[in-house]
Amino acid sequence: MATEKKKKTIVFLHPDLGIGGAERLVVDAAVQLQKRGHKVVIFTSYCDPAHCFDEARDGTLDVRVRGNTLIPPSLLGRFSILCAILRQIHLILQITLFSSELKTISPSAFFIDQLSAGLPLLKLLLPKTPIFFYCHFPDLLLVQNRTSLFKRLYRIPFDALEQASMNYADSIAVNSGFTKSIVSKTWPSLAKKKELRVVYPCIDTSSFSITSKEDKLPWKNILLSINRFERKKDIGLSIRAFAQLPASLRQSSKLIIAGGYDPRVSENVSYHSELVSLAENDLGLPSFTAKTLPTALAAPKETQVLFLLSVPNALKEILLNSAKLLVYTPSNEHFGIVPLEAMLRGCPVLAANNGGPTETVVEGKTGWLRDPKEIKEWMEVMEGVLRGKLGGKEIGEEGKKRVRERFGGERMGEVLEECFEGMERGSVKGARGEVLGLMMVGSVMAGLAGVVGWWLL
Repeated sequence: MATEKKKKTIVFLHPDLGIGGAERLVVDAAVQLQKRGHKVVIFTSYCDPAHCFDEARDGTLDVRVRGNTLIPPSLLGRFSILCAILRQIHLILQITLFSSELKTISPSAFFIDQLSAGLPLLKLLLPKTPIFFYCHFPDLLLVQNRTSLFKRLYRIPFDALEQASMNYADSIAVNSGFTKSIVSKTWPSLAKKKELRVVYPCIDTSSFSITSKEDKLPWKNILLSINRFERKKDIGLSIRAFAQLPASLRQSSKLIIAGGYDPRVSENVSYHSELVSLAENDLGLPSFTAKTLPTALAAPKETQVLFLLSVPNALKEILLNSAKLLVYTPSNEHFGIVPLEAMLRGCPVLAANNGGPTETVVEGKTGWLRDPKEIKEWMEVMEGVLRGKLGGKEIGEEGKKRVRERFGGERMGEVLEECFEGMERGSVKGARGEVLGLMMVGSVMAGLAGVVGWWLL
């Protein structure tokens, strides 16, 4: 008779529990572990009930906002990484030293993602509690703006801290084989010391997640893009490809660009404006922006590009059930959860032929992979789907099958549980706590010095 696995209390630490791929993974991981009988508590520095996933606000998960009273998310729109680190340190101190909250919870393990800077401090304060770190992607590779000498100097301590602090995780996971290869190339010494396990993000394949399949928008030929309004998502590619369609086909179709939009984030605001300008001023495509479904339905009849800001789950469900094709434009995406959401609903996917989508989309069977530099190739797939020459019921069924077999929530829960079981032997010891604390403080102080120097100069 098999021995029943001991149930754990797992504490999550996440910087900002908003709407995005990383947040979706955290929520899904927490839900799946909870379904398997483990107690889960999520601590975050910020969670807006009006801008988060349903499970984070409807009581499904125990979400607690801490470490949000001293340090803002940024200073005059700058220094976001420094503020994020300080906010994480504040959160850890608040629940460990400034209150007995964490002691009362008595965690069996920690699940930390995105930001590894607090790992040394956590290991110093709770040396016997194993830490699982989920690396979505190396932060040092996400920062593109290093044009000036001072900005490069400013990033040095943070880049060094990212690698050094990850060494103090008992287990490290990544979201795809693509990310694993990038992490191994970026930090070869870390890859030699630590096994990097691939834990794919998941989607809920149970029946209740697709009950609204009959709810559809009144428009017939819908091409859909779902992404956060960030330049790295290359949403403009979908607009440029759509603009190359024959005029008659364009006029009977609609490109809907939906996704995460936070008015606090300057890039979201500015990039949305750029995309509107691209559509209307550069390409002559009538556009309309809406924040709710009723407003979207009231869009002028001639609208060809419809922007939907901050799409809730219910509306996303309707969009996916209404679309003939999901156009997923990011290049070198770490994984990409939206293609799976589309495939589960029988919607084929057109994605870039690099990064995570190459592990989820099967060319010609569940969708198509195309070079993001070849806009005409993207247009040709769009045209083929709209004219009924590509796609169809068979490709939709293949997509559903692939998602259910390889990317369901139950599978993710099993793999995560295995990771936490393996951590009970804990590879990182607390004896190095004092050294870790000194390392962290020194790195942060170096970062502060870099900030001050950049600011003054």
